Amino acid sequence: MLTVIGAGFPRTGTSSMKAALERLGFGPCFHMFNILTEPARAGDWAPLAEGEEADWDKLFDGFRSTQDWPASYYWRELAQAYPEAKVVLTVRDPRAWYASMMTLIDNGPRTVMSQGAQADLPPAARAVFASMNTMRPVLDRMAAATFGAGRTMADGPVDEESAVAAFERHTATVRASLPPERLLVFDVRQGWEPLCRFLGVDVPGEPFPHLNDGRSMQEFLGRLMKGDVSHPSFTTGA
Repeated sequence: MLTVIGAGFPRTGTSSMKAALERLGFGPCFHMFNILTEPARAGDWAPLAEGEEADWDKLFDGFRSTQDWPASYYWRELAQAYPEAKVVLTVRDPRAWYASMMTLIDNGPRTVMSQGAQADLPPAARAVFASMNTMRPVLDRMAAATFGAGRTMADGPVDEESAVAAFERHTATVRASLPPERLLVFDVRQGWEPLCRFLGVDVPGEPFPHLNDGRSMQEFLGRLMKGDVSHPSFTTGA
């Protein structure tokens, strides 16, 4: 059962948060990389593209927390489904987020679409690219709702000003929707203290993990083209 729900946009420190939550005992934490490394999961998400009601217990069976899209897009539904869970809204400077988001899209969805058309992919890579095709309608639905009608995940935001407005609108909506005792608005640069205080756990005697989503995606795609779907960035002690 979920005990911590991520509500932040991609590229707001979601990889770091996954590692941090798992270090604090709130793992496993569901992240987009769980779909990339376990392609069969994509089929469970596909019905959401048509607006079907989700079976959250099935989608998150075995997980205690969530970060990143697609999970964080459904923060409101998850907060209702798991009323005892706490919600963490990861934030950062909106303009820095926009630049990082566009870099991630260039290194992620656009690369996946172009490389997925290659005929000589290793079997493991073919499975991942097939799963992303399965996920595409779900992600495109999220992108259109967030960035404007007709936008796809490979498109990303229309422009910087529209993206910043969407980011700030999302932050305001989450803040207004949840009581302060249930919500932490968190910048990963703040480190362990506010997160641990909010979750009621001790501060670890090690640095807060700072992982790079864009670099993680590049490394993953590089290994994927060799048939390796592992993701060592999230191993214990990362």
